[in-house]
Amino acid sequence: MLIRIKKLDMPPLVIICSMSGVLIAIIYIVMFFIQMFNINTLEMPFTAYLLIFPLNYILCSIRAVIDIFKKYKEKDLKPKEYKNKFLNTCSKIICNVYNWPILAIIFVVPFIIVLISILLLFGQRPDEAIKAFLETSDWTLSAKTSPPDIVYDGHYLCTVSLRGHENLVKPLRMGIRKGEKIVVNRQLCVANAFEDLIYEKTPRFHHFVRHVYDKYGFPLSKYITTPIKADITYILMKPLEWIFLITLYLFDKKPENRIATQYIGKRWEN
Repeated sequence: MLIRIKKLDMPPLVIICSMSGVLIAIIYIVMFFIQMFNINTLEMPFTAYLLIFPLNYILCSIRAVIDIFKKYKEKDLKPKEYKNKFLNTCSKIICNVYNWPILAIIFVVPFIIVLISILLLFGQRPDEAIKAFLETSDWTLSAKTSPPDIVYDGHYLCTVSLRGHENLVKPLRMGIRKGEKIVVNRQLCVANAFEDLIYEKTPRFHHFVRHVYDKYGFPLSKYITTPIKADITYILMKPLEWIFLITLYLFDKKPENRIATQYIGKRWEN
């Protein structure tokens, strides 16, 4: 901000410190670019939008530094005279505009020390800026791994219906199917308990039911692509759910136990 105010005359040391701050910001932005580089094709437009402001900052900063060079080069700054030889040498170095980029790089170190001291003073950890890149997942500099996705198995109408609105389909808990975590609700547990019962009591009839469902139910489930369609599926499945429930209560000694133990799995996998 200071180096962009062209009408303001500033001491060379203030300009050098400002340039050091700009350099630190540019380094941080470059890290941001590297972090965002690992993207999917579908995310590219959104990511490109996020990079507009940082890129604009770098371009504006470079232009401001060039302008400040031109301004102070024309002034031909004269070093102050000191009795101390060391101070005279420092004054000559600082008043030479061509030394400013090197001095700005050198001043980055004390500038960072000041920033770390401020962070420590206010109870923050010095590595917070770095952790913002590392404690993420699925990006270039990420040090974390994303948890596996929760599965909504599209082969089953009752499972697909769980994609509907929560206040209607009422998900109960997590479950395990074929080693994968899935969301289950009462309707899904009842349907699976019914299938478990007929498989146990009448395997041939179960084979017939499974054949019919695989032939007609699975193709139908592919069209359930929105929450509204899932809500409708859930409602249409309600009469079948009641039939399944009546069957369970008629032929199973402990129907609720069978329902409650669906999708438990041999062990819970974190």
